[in-house]
Amino acid sequence: MDEDSASPFEFFLNMERALVRADNLQAKFDVIARYARRLGFERCAYGVRIFDSFTRPKTRMINNYSTAWQQRYREAGYLGIDPSVAHGLRSHAPLVWSTELFRSTPQLWDEARESGLRYGWAKSFFDPDGSVGMLTVARSHEKLTSSELSILSYQLHLLADAAHRHLSAQVRRDEPDDFPLLSDRELEVLRWTADGKTSEEAGILLEVSPNTIKFHMKKVIEKLSVANKVAAIARVVSRGLLV
Repeated sequence: MDEDSASPFEFFLNMERALVRADNLQAKFDVIARYARRLGFERCAYGVRIFDSFTRPKTRMINNYSTAWQQRYREAGYLGIDPSVAHGLRSHAPLVWSTELFRSTPQLWDEARESGLRYGWAKSFFDPDGSVGMLTVARSHEKLTSSELSILSYQLHLLADAAHRHLSAQVRRDEPDDFPLLSDRELEVLRWTADGKTSEEAGILLEVSPNTIKFHMKKVIEKLSVANKVAAIARVVSRGLLV
């Protein structure tokens, strides 16, 4: 069967097979871009923000926008003011680009449209560790109508979900993980401390002395290079290690 006429289930199955076969980030993104084109969008972008640090989250982006627009977006610092990104960081509701959305950033909107990014749709996904990934699909012609969106909605959601699962996982595999290894005992101390227990109370629960609890906490603070136990707990929670 022609993939362009495939049912939503066949669309998803074929895309998943292609994503599994792809063995690196660019190859996986190329699959997403190919299926975005089948839905009528010549451009797409995926970005993920990993909150392994609350003050310095890592943002990784991959797209097939024009080289000139990528350079302009980066040099103008548009990532920090892009209202579609701001929406994606706080809501998983699908977003359709509009003049109203970009009302506070008219220059960004005008330049994006001049670059052929006139009509777009985006959706975010949130991971338990606080990370956020967002897929955007865009095109230069034909306004997105409500009737078209109702027809494509399911496949767009499948596309966005697949992009997040496969691209986010690949980004994490490609990123060097410099997070220090914490022992089971150190994690136990952090859990009880996060639960509001004092060193004395945690010591009773773990059947060790308060000084032992303080020793473990000091080692954790040193390993994580943070200022205090509150910051240590925050960093470990951001990695999903206390669940």
